[in-house]
Amino acid sequence: MYPAYLLNLIKIILISLCAIAQLGFAFVHTALAVDISNGGKIFTNNCASCHLGGGNILISQKTLQKQALSQYLENYDTDSIQAIVSQVTNGKNAMPAFKNKLSEQEILEVAGFVFQKAEQGW
Repeated sequence: MYPAYLLNLIKIILISLCAIAQLGFAFVHTALAVDISNGGKIFTNNCASCHLGGGNILISQKTLQKQALSQYLENYDTDSIQAIVSQVTNGKNAMPAFKNKLSEQEILEVAGFVFQKAEQGW
């Protein structure tokens, strides 16, 4: 038989791990709750003039293809959606910032749309 303090410690550790797992699932659920179809509409109205079909009419090598995004967006390989959100929010070089034009939810939705299309190869 194990001492009571050790059993209590194991209980605390297991409860903590369950709580952490629940938080992780909550974050995944939030990402899945993004309205991709609305993201497509936002993309059409705000991004397609430069990025039609996942391309880039200004800088041809900086497309929205998965391989290109991986090369020029910081942290794309570790946190793809957040990397796209950051780019859309803040802009960079020729790309304008959309933080004053789109809401955070709209930016998240268009980022989800771009991510999905990049994964599918546009």
